[in-house]
Amino acid sequence: MEAKLVEASQLFDRFKAAFTRNDLHNCDSLLSQLKVLLTTFPSLPPLYRESPTAVHELTIARDIFEHAVVLSVKAEDQDAFERDFFQLKPYYTDTRGLIPPSPQEYPILGLNLLRLLVQNRIAEFHTELELLSPTALENPCIKHAVELEQSFMEGAYNRVLSARQAVPHETYIHFMDLLAKTVRDEIAGCSEKAYDYLSIEDAKQMLMFSSDQELAQYVAEEHPEWEIRNGCVFFQKAKESAPCKEIPSLQLINQTLGYARELERIV
Repeated sequence: MEAKLVEASQLFDRFKAAFTRNDLHNCDSLLSQLKVLLTTFPSLPPLYRESPTAVHELTIARDIFEHAVVLSVKAEDQDAFERDFFQLKPYYTDTRGLIPPSPQEYPILGLNLLRLLVQNRIAEFHTELELLSPTALENPCIKHAVELEQSFMEGAYNRVLSARQAVPHETYIHFMDLLAKTVRDEIAGCSEKAYDYLSIEDAKQMLMFSSDQELAQYVAEEHPEWEIRNGCVFFQKAKESAPCKEIPSLQLINQTLGYARELERIV
């Protein structure tokens, strides 16, 4: 088993070197080899067999999966993030008495909360939150995700967008950008239903852009049905192209009268 550990350490060193120089293709190849090699370590989850090298095996496996999670963020692969996070999670929950805590634990747990928020998986967000200790909840990385969720639920979108400037960890920027896009799309959808047009200045303020160029690029990429002319953003085409949904009033009246008759029979 010592030979396997040496092999894993050497392979992991190569992985970290490729990781540092952002060689994602080489990282993927080395990570696959590392994961296969980890299957030969008997002390890892779910077996947890006792061995003289158990602490070393658990530590290096946790480090590998932590790097895998961050690699998935760099690659902007949310499916890989979810797989790697669930492979990593037992090392945060089941091995606390076996190996020293990792300095990357809270940043990665906060990153997972942020991912769930971006994917609008609010129920799972709160489930993960309930599993955290009071100490974890006081960590800046966890608090950042919690405050974002509160702002998002309150509709305080300006706080959500401004939070990008104060991320507690550099790996959060990717998910913050995704969340900012979600927020802007939400505001844009409400704006085109509420107004026929907005001045460019009002549109910039509402969508929280700092320049005309940013607004124009957003409209061109995300809402080509909008028109920018004469210093205004017009939403009329978007309204005309939206399907008209008529309320089936007669059907609702008949259903309500039917319910009333049934209630009279019961009484």
